[in-house]
Amino acid sequence: MRYETAEISLIGNREQNQDRVAILCREDSVFLIVVDGMGGHSEGEKAAEIARRSFISSFDETEGDIRDPETFVADAVKKAHAAVTVIGEGLSVEHKPRATCAICLVLGGDAWWAHVGDARVYLVRDGRVVQRTRDHSHVEVLLREGLICEEEIPGHPMRHYVECCLGGESALPEPNAGMASNSMGPGDTLLVCSDGLWSGVSDEEIGRSCTTHGQIAEWLGAISESALAANAPYSDNTTAAALRFRED
Repeated sequence: MRYETAEISLIGNREQNQDRVAILCREDSVFLIVVDGMGGHSEGEKAAEIARRSFISSFDETEGDIRDPETFVADAVKKAHAAVTVIGEGLSVEHKPRATCAICLVLGGDAWWAHVGDARVYLVRDGRVVQRTRDHSHVEVLLREGLICEEEIPGHPMRHYVECCLGGESALPEPNAGMASNSMGPGDTLLVCSDGLWSGVSDEEIGRSCTTHGQIAEWLGAISESALAANAPYSDNTTAAALRFRED
């Protein structure tokens, strides 16, 4: 099955871009990576870059032979966490670099994804979001308990409180990742993004806009700009990687 990919990373109304993105392609596989350095902690940018390099290294080490995709994405997250933790050794808790992340591995017509924190993976099909990861955050707990509704998450005052991340403590808190496998078809789109994007556009807008842009790069640019406009003048770094399946 053929596909097209695109990536974007916008600084928003911040002084620096602490997000990192990568799309790695081989003949039979694609690896989408988004890492969001946590700006409330020291050296979030460094944490994001170290994690990005770790994910790239995990993919390179397979040499094109990934026999167990579910184990691969789980191990890739663990290795990235360990790499970010190392740069915080000897520092006080509040100064340890941290990051959130979302990754997606595509093999043939299937995909496996994992995330830590509030970076997300979306599966868009026929103009709507049919699946997305659930944030490791306090507001997600409130949502599960029925204390808030989905529409209240983007503007909730505790939206930025994540319950686990890469780095910080030496042990990766549970749950460390969410995973899924789906058989993909033409038009299906995978979106991996930082919270700077999804906090400014709803699931409905993500799904609807996906069908109105012929090229995936055009769509990714449009929803990213929409997110920046919605969150201005306090917009966050807004970063995403996407893949759309096409007819053979």
